[in-house]
Amino acid sequence: MFRHCVMLRFKDGATEDQKNRAYEGIRSLPNHIDEIVSYSVGFNAGSRSDNYDLVVVGDFHSEVDYETYAEHSKHQEVIRELIAPIIDSRTAVQYFMEEH
Repeated sequence: MFRHCVMLRFKDGATEDQKNRAYEGIRSLPNHIDEIVSYSVGFNAGSRSDNYDLVVVGDFHSEVDYETYAEHSKHQEVIRELIAPIIDSRTAVQYFMEEH
């Protein structure tokens, strides 16, 4: 299994509506991209002020499936239209999960 984790920090001027539309756009991606095995999206719970604002964790059967997701037109549309206008910073990691 191949896991993709991304954390996003919103710009100071991002509205709640923009944040929620980005969240919903991200959450909709499994409806459009068959390669997603499991997908979790969540806002920071607020327990620390230095955390990122939103996290996405996606699992894929292979790195090739992840690359298909990454380049998928719906994913690119969500990034371009809903995420990019309100993101201050992004960090990500991908890794192969150990099978138990």
